[in-house]
Amino acid sequence: MFGSRKRGRESKIDTLIGKETEIQGNIVFGGGLMVEGVVRGSVTATEGVESATLTVAAGAAIEGDVRVPRAILDGTVTGDVHASELVELAPNARVSGNIYYKRIEMAIGAEVNGQLIHVQAESPPAPGNN
Repeated sequence: MFGSRKRGRESKIDTLIGKETEIQGNIVFGGGLMVEGVVRGSVTATEGVESATLTVAAGAAIEGDVRVPRAILDGTVTGDVHASELVELAPNARVSGNIYYKRIEMAIGAEVNGQLIHVQAESPPAPGNN
């Protein structure tokens, strides 16, 4: 979308929630989800789908918690964001809640009203302790 394309990490979009759409309820998805409208509920990636990516466009909003491997935010999220891999905050991103991340990129202009909490990667088991 923004910075990610410069580095060749374009996201595949499987599902689009259009600008004129408002969803009331929780969403569970796999693959790529693009939100251009409003979601009033939590957004969660299917467990075990490490390639799942949530993209929130400028002007879009999610009112609920987010739990995904990758989140590319340029709109508003009111709730906690849990990203097991990466969070990208573009200039229009507004998050009112805590962000739990492994890696984060934040553009000038992005706003977070909450805590940024780095989550360490799970360490592999010690050799011989299977």
